[in-house]
Amino acid sequence: MSDDTPDKDQTEQPAEQPERRTGGQRRGPQTFEGLGSLRQALATARTAAPTPTAAPVFAPVPEDVQPKRDELGRSYATGKRKNAVARVWIKPGNGKIEVNGRDSPVYFARPVLRMLLNQPFVVTDRLGQFDVWCTVSGGGLSGQAGAVRHGISKALTFYEPGLRPVLKHGGFLTRDSRVVERKKYGRHKARRRPQYSKR
Repeated sequence: MSDDTPDKDQTEQPAEQPERRTGGQRRGPQTFEGLGSLRQALATARTAAPTPTAAPVFAPVPEDVQPKRDELGRSYATGKRKNAVARVWIKPGNGKIEVNGRDSPVYFARPVLRMLLNQPFVVTDRLGQFDVWCTVSGGGLSGQAGAVRHGISKALTFYEPGLRPVLKHGGFLTRDSRVVERKKYGRHKARRRPQYSKR
């Protein structure tokens, strides 16, 4: 053997360096000791390769679409959900919502229902810029809140047609067609059958 070639023992020595675990457990090529190093590795991966988030592509709004406003500067729309029907008027203001002559926190006491009313404004970045006056009838509070939200969304598109793609993408302009299924004869309810009797 010549002196130029290294011995086999010297070349294979770095491969035997990783310590072996007791108990016969095997490890993969990459290991993380605890959650701390996992979080650190995830953070470095995020900073190393930032992925560009593409904004959703909306259909362009035709320029010939004109806003629909009455002589008082309001836009009107009808919203529906379950058995509830809401008539909604919006105009520029400071964000006051009045339902059947009462403020929305009084009429819709549950925070989830008030959150529903504000969703169209949050999505379009118009929170606190419009006053809403509406009358709603039929159904329960949940259906009425959904009807008011539908009406607010439609009225926003009439007042400012450029907001239609954002609201359409969020599903705010679609009338939710789910209603209570009718009762059938021979059944106790829509699908509940009478109790089976063997004899």
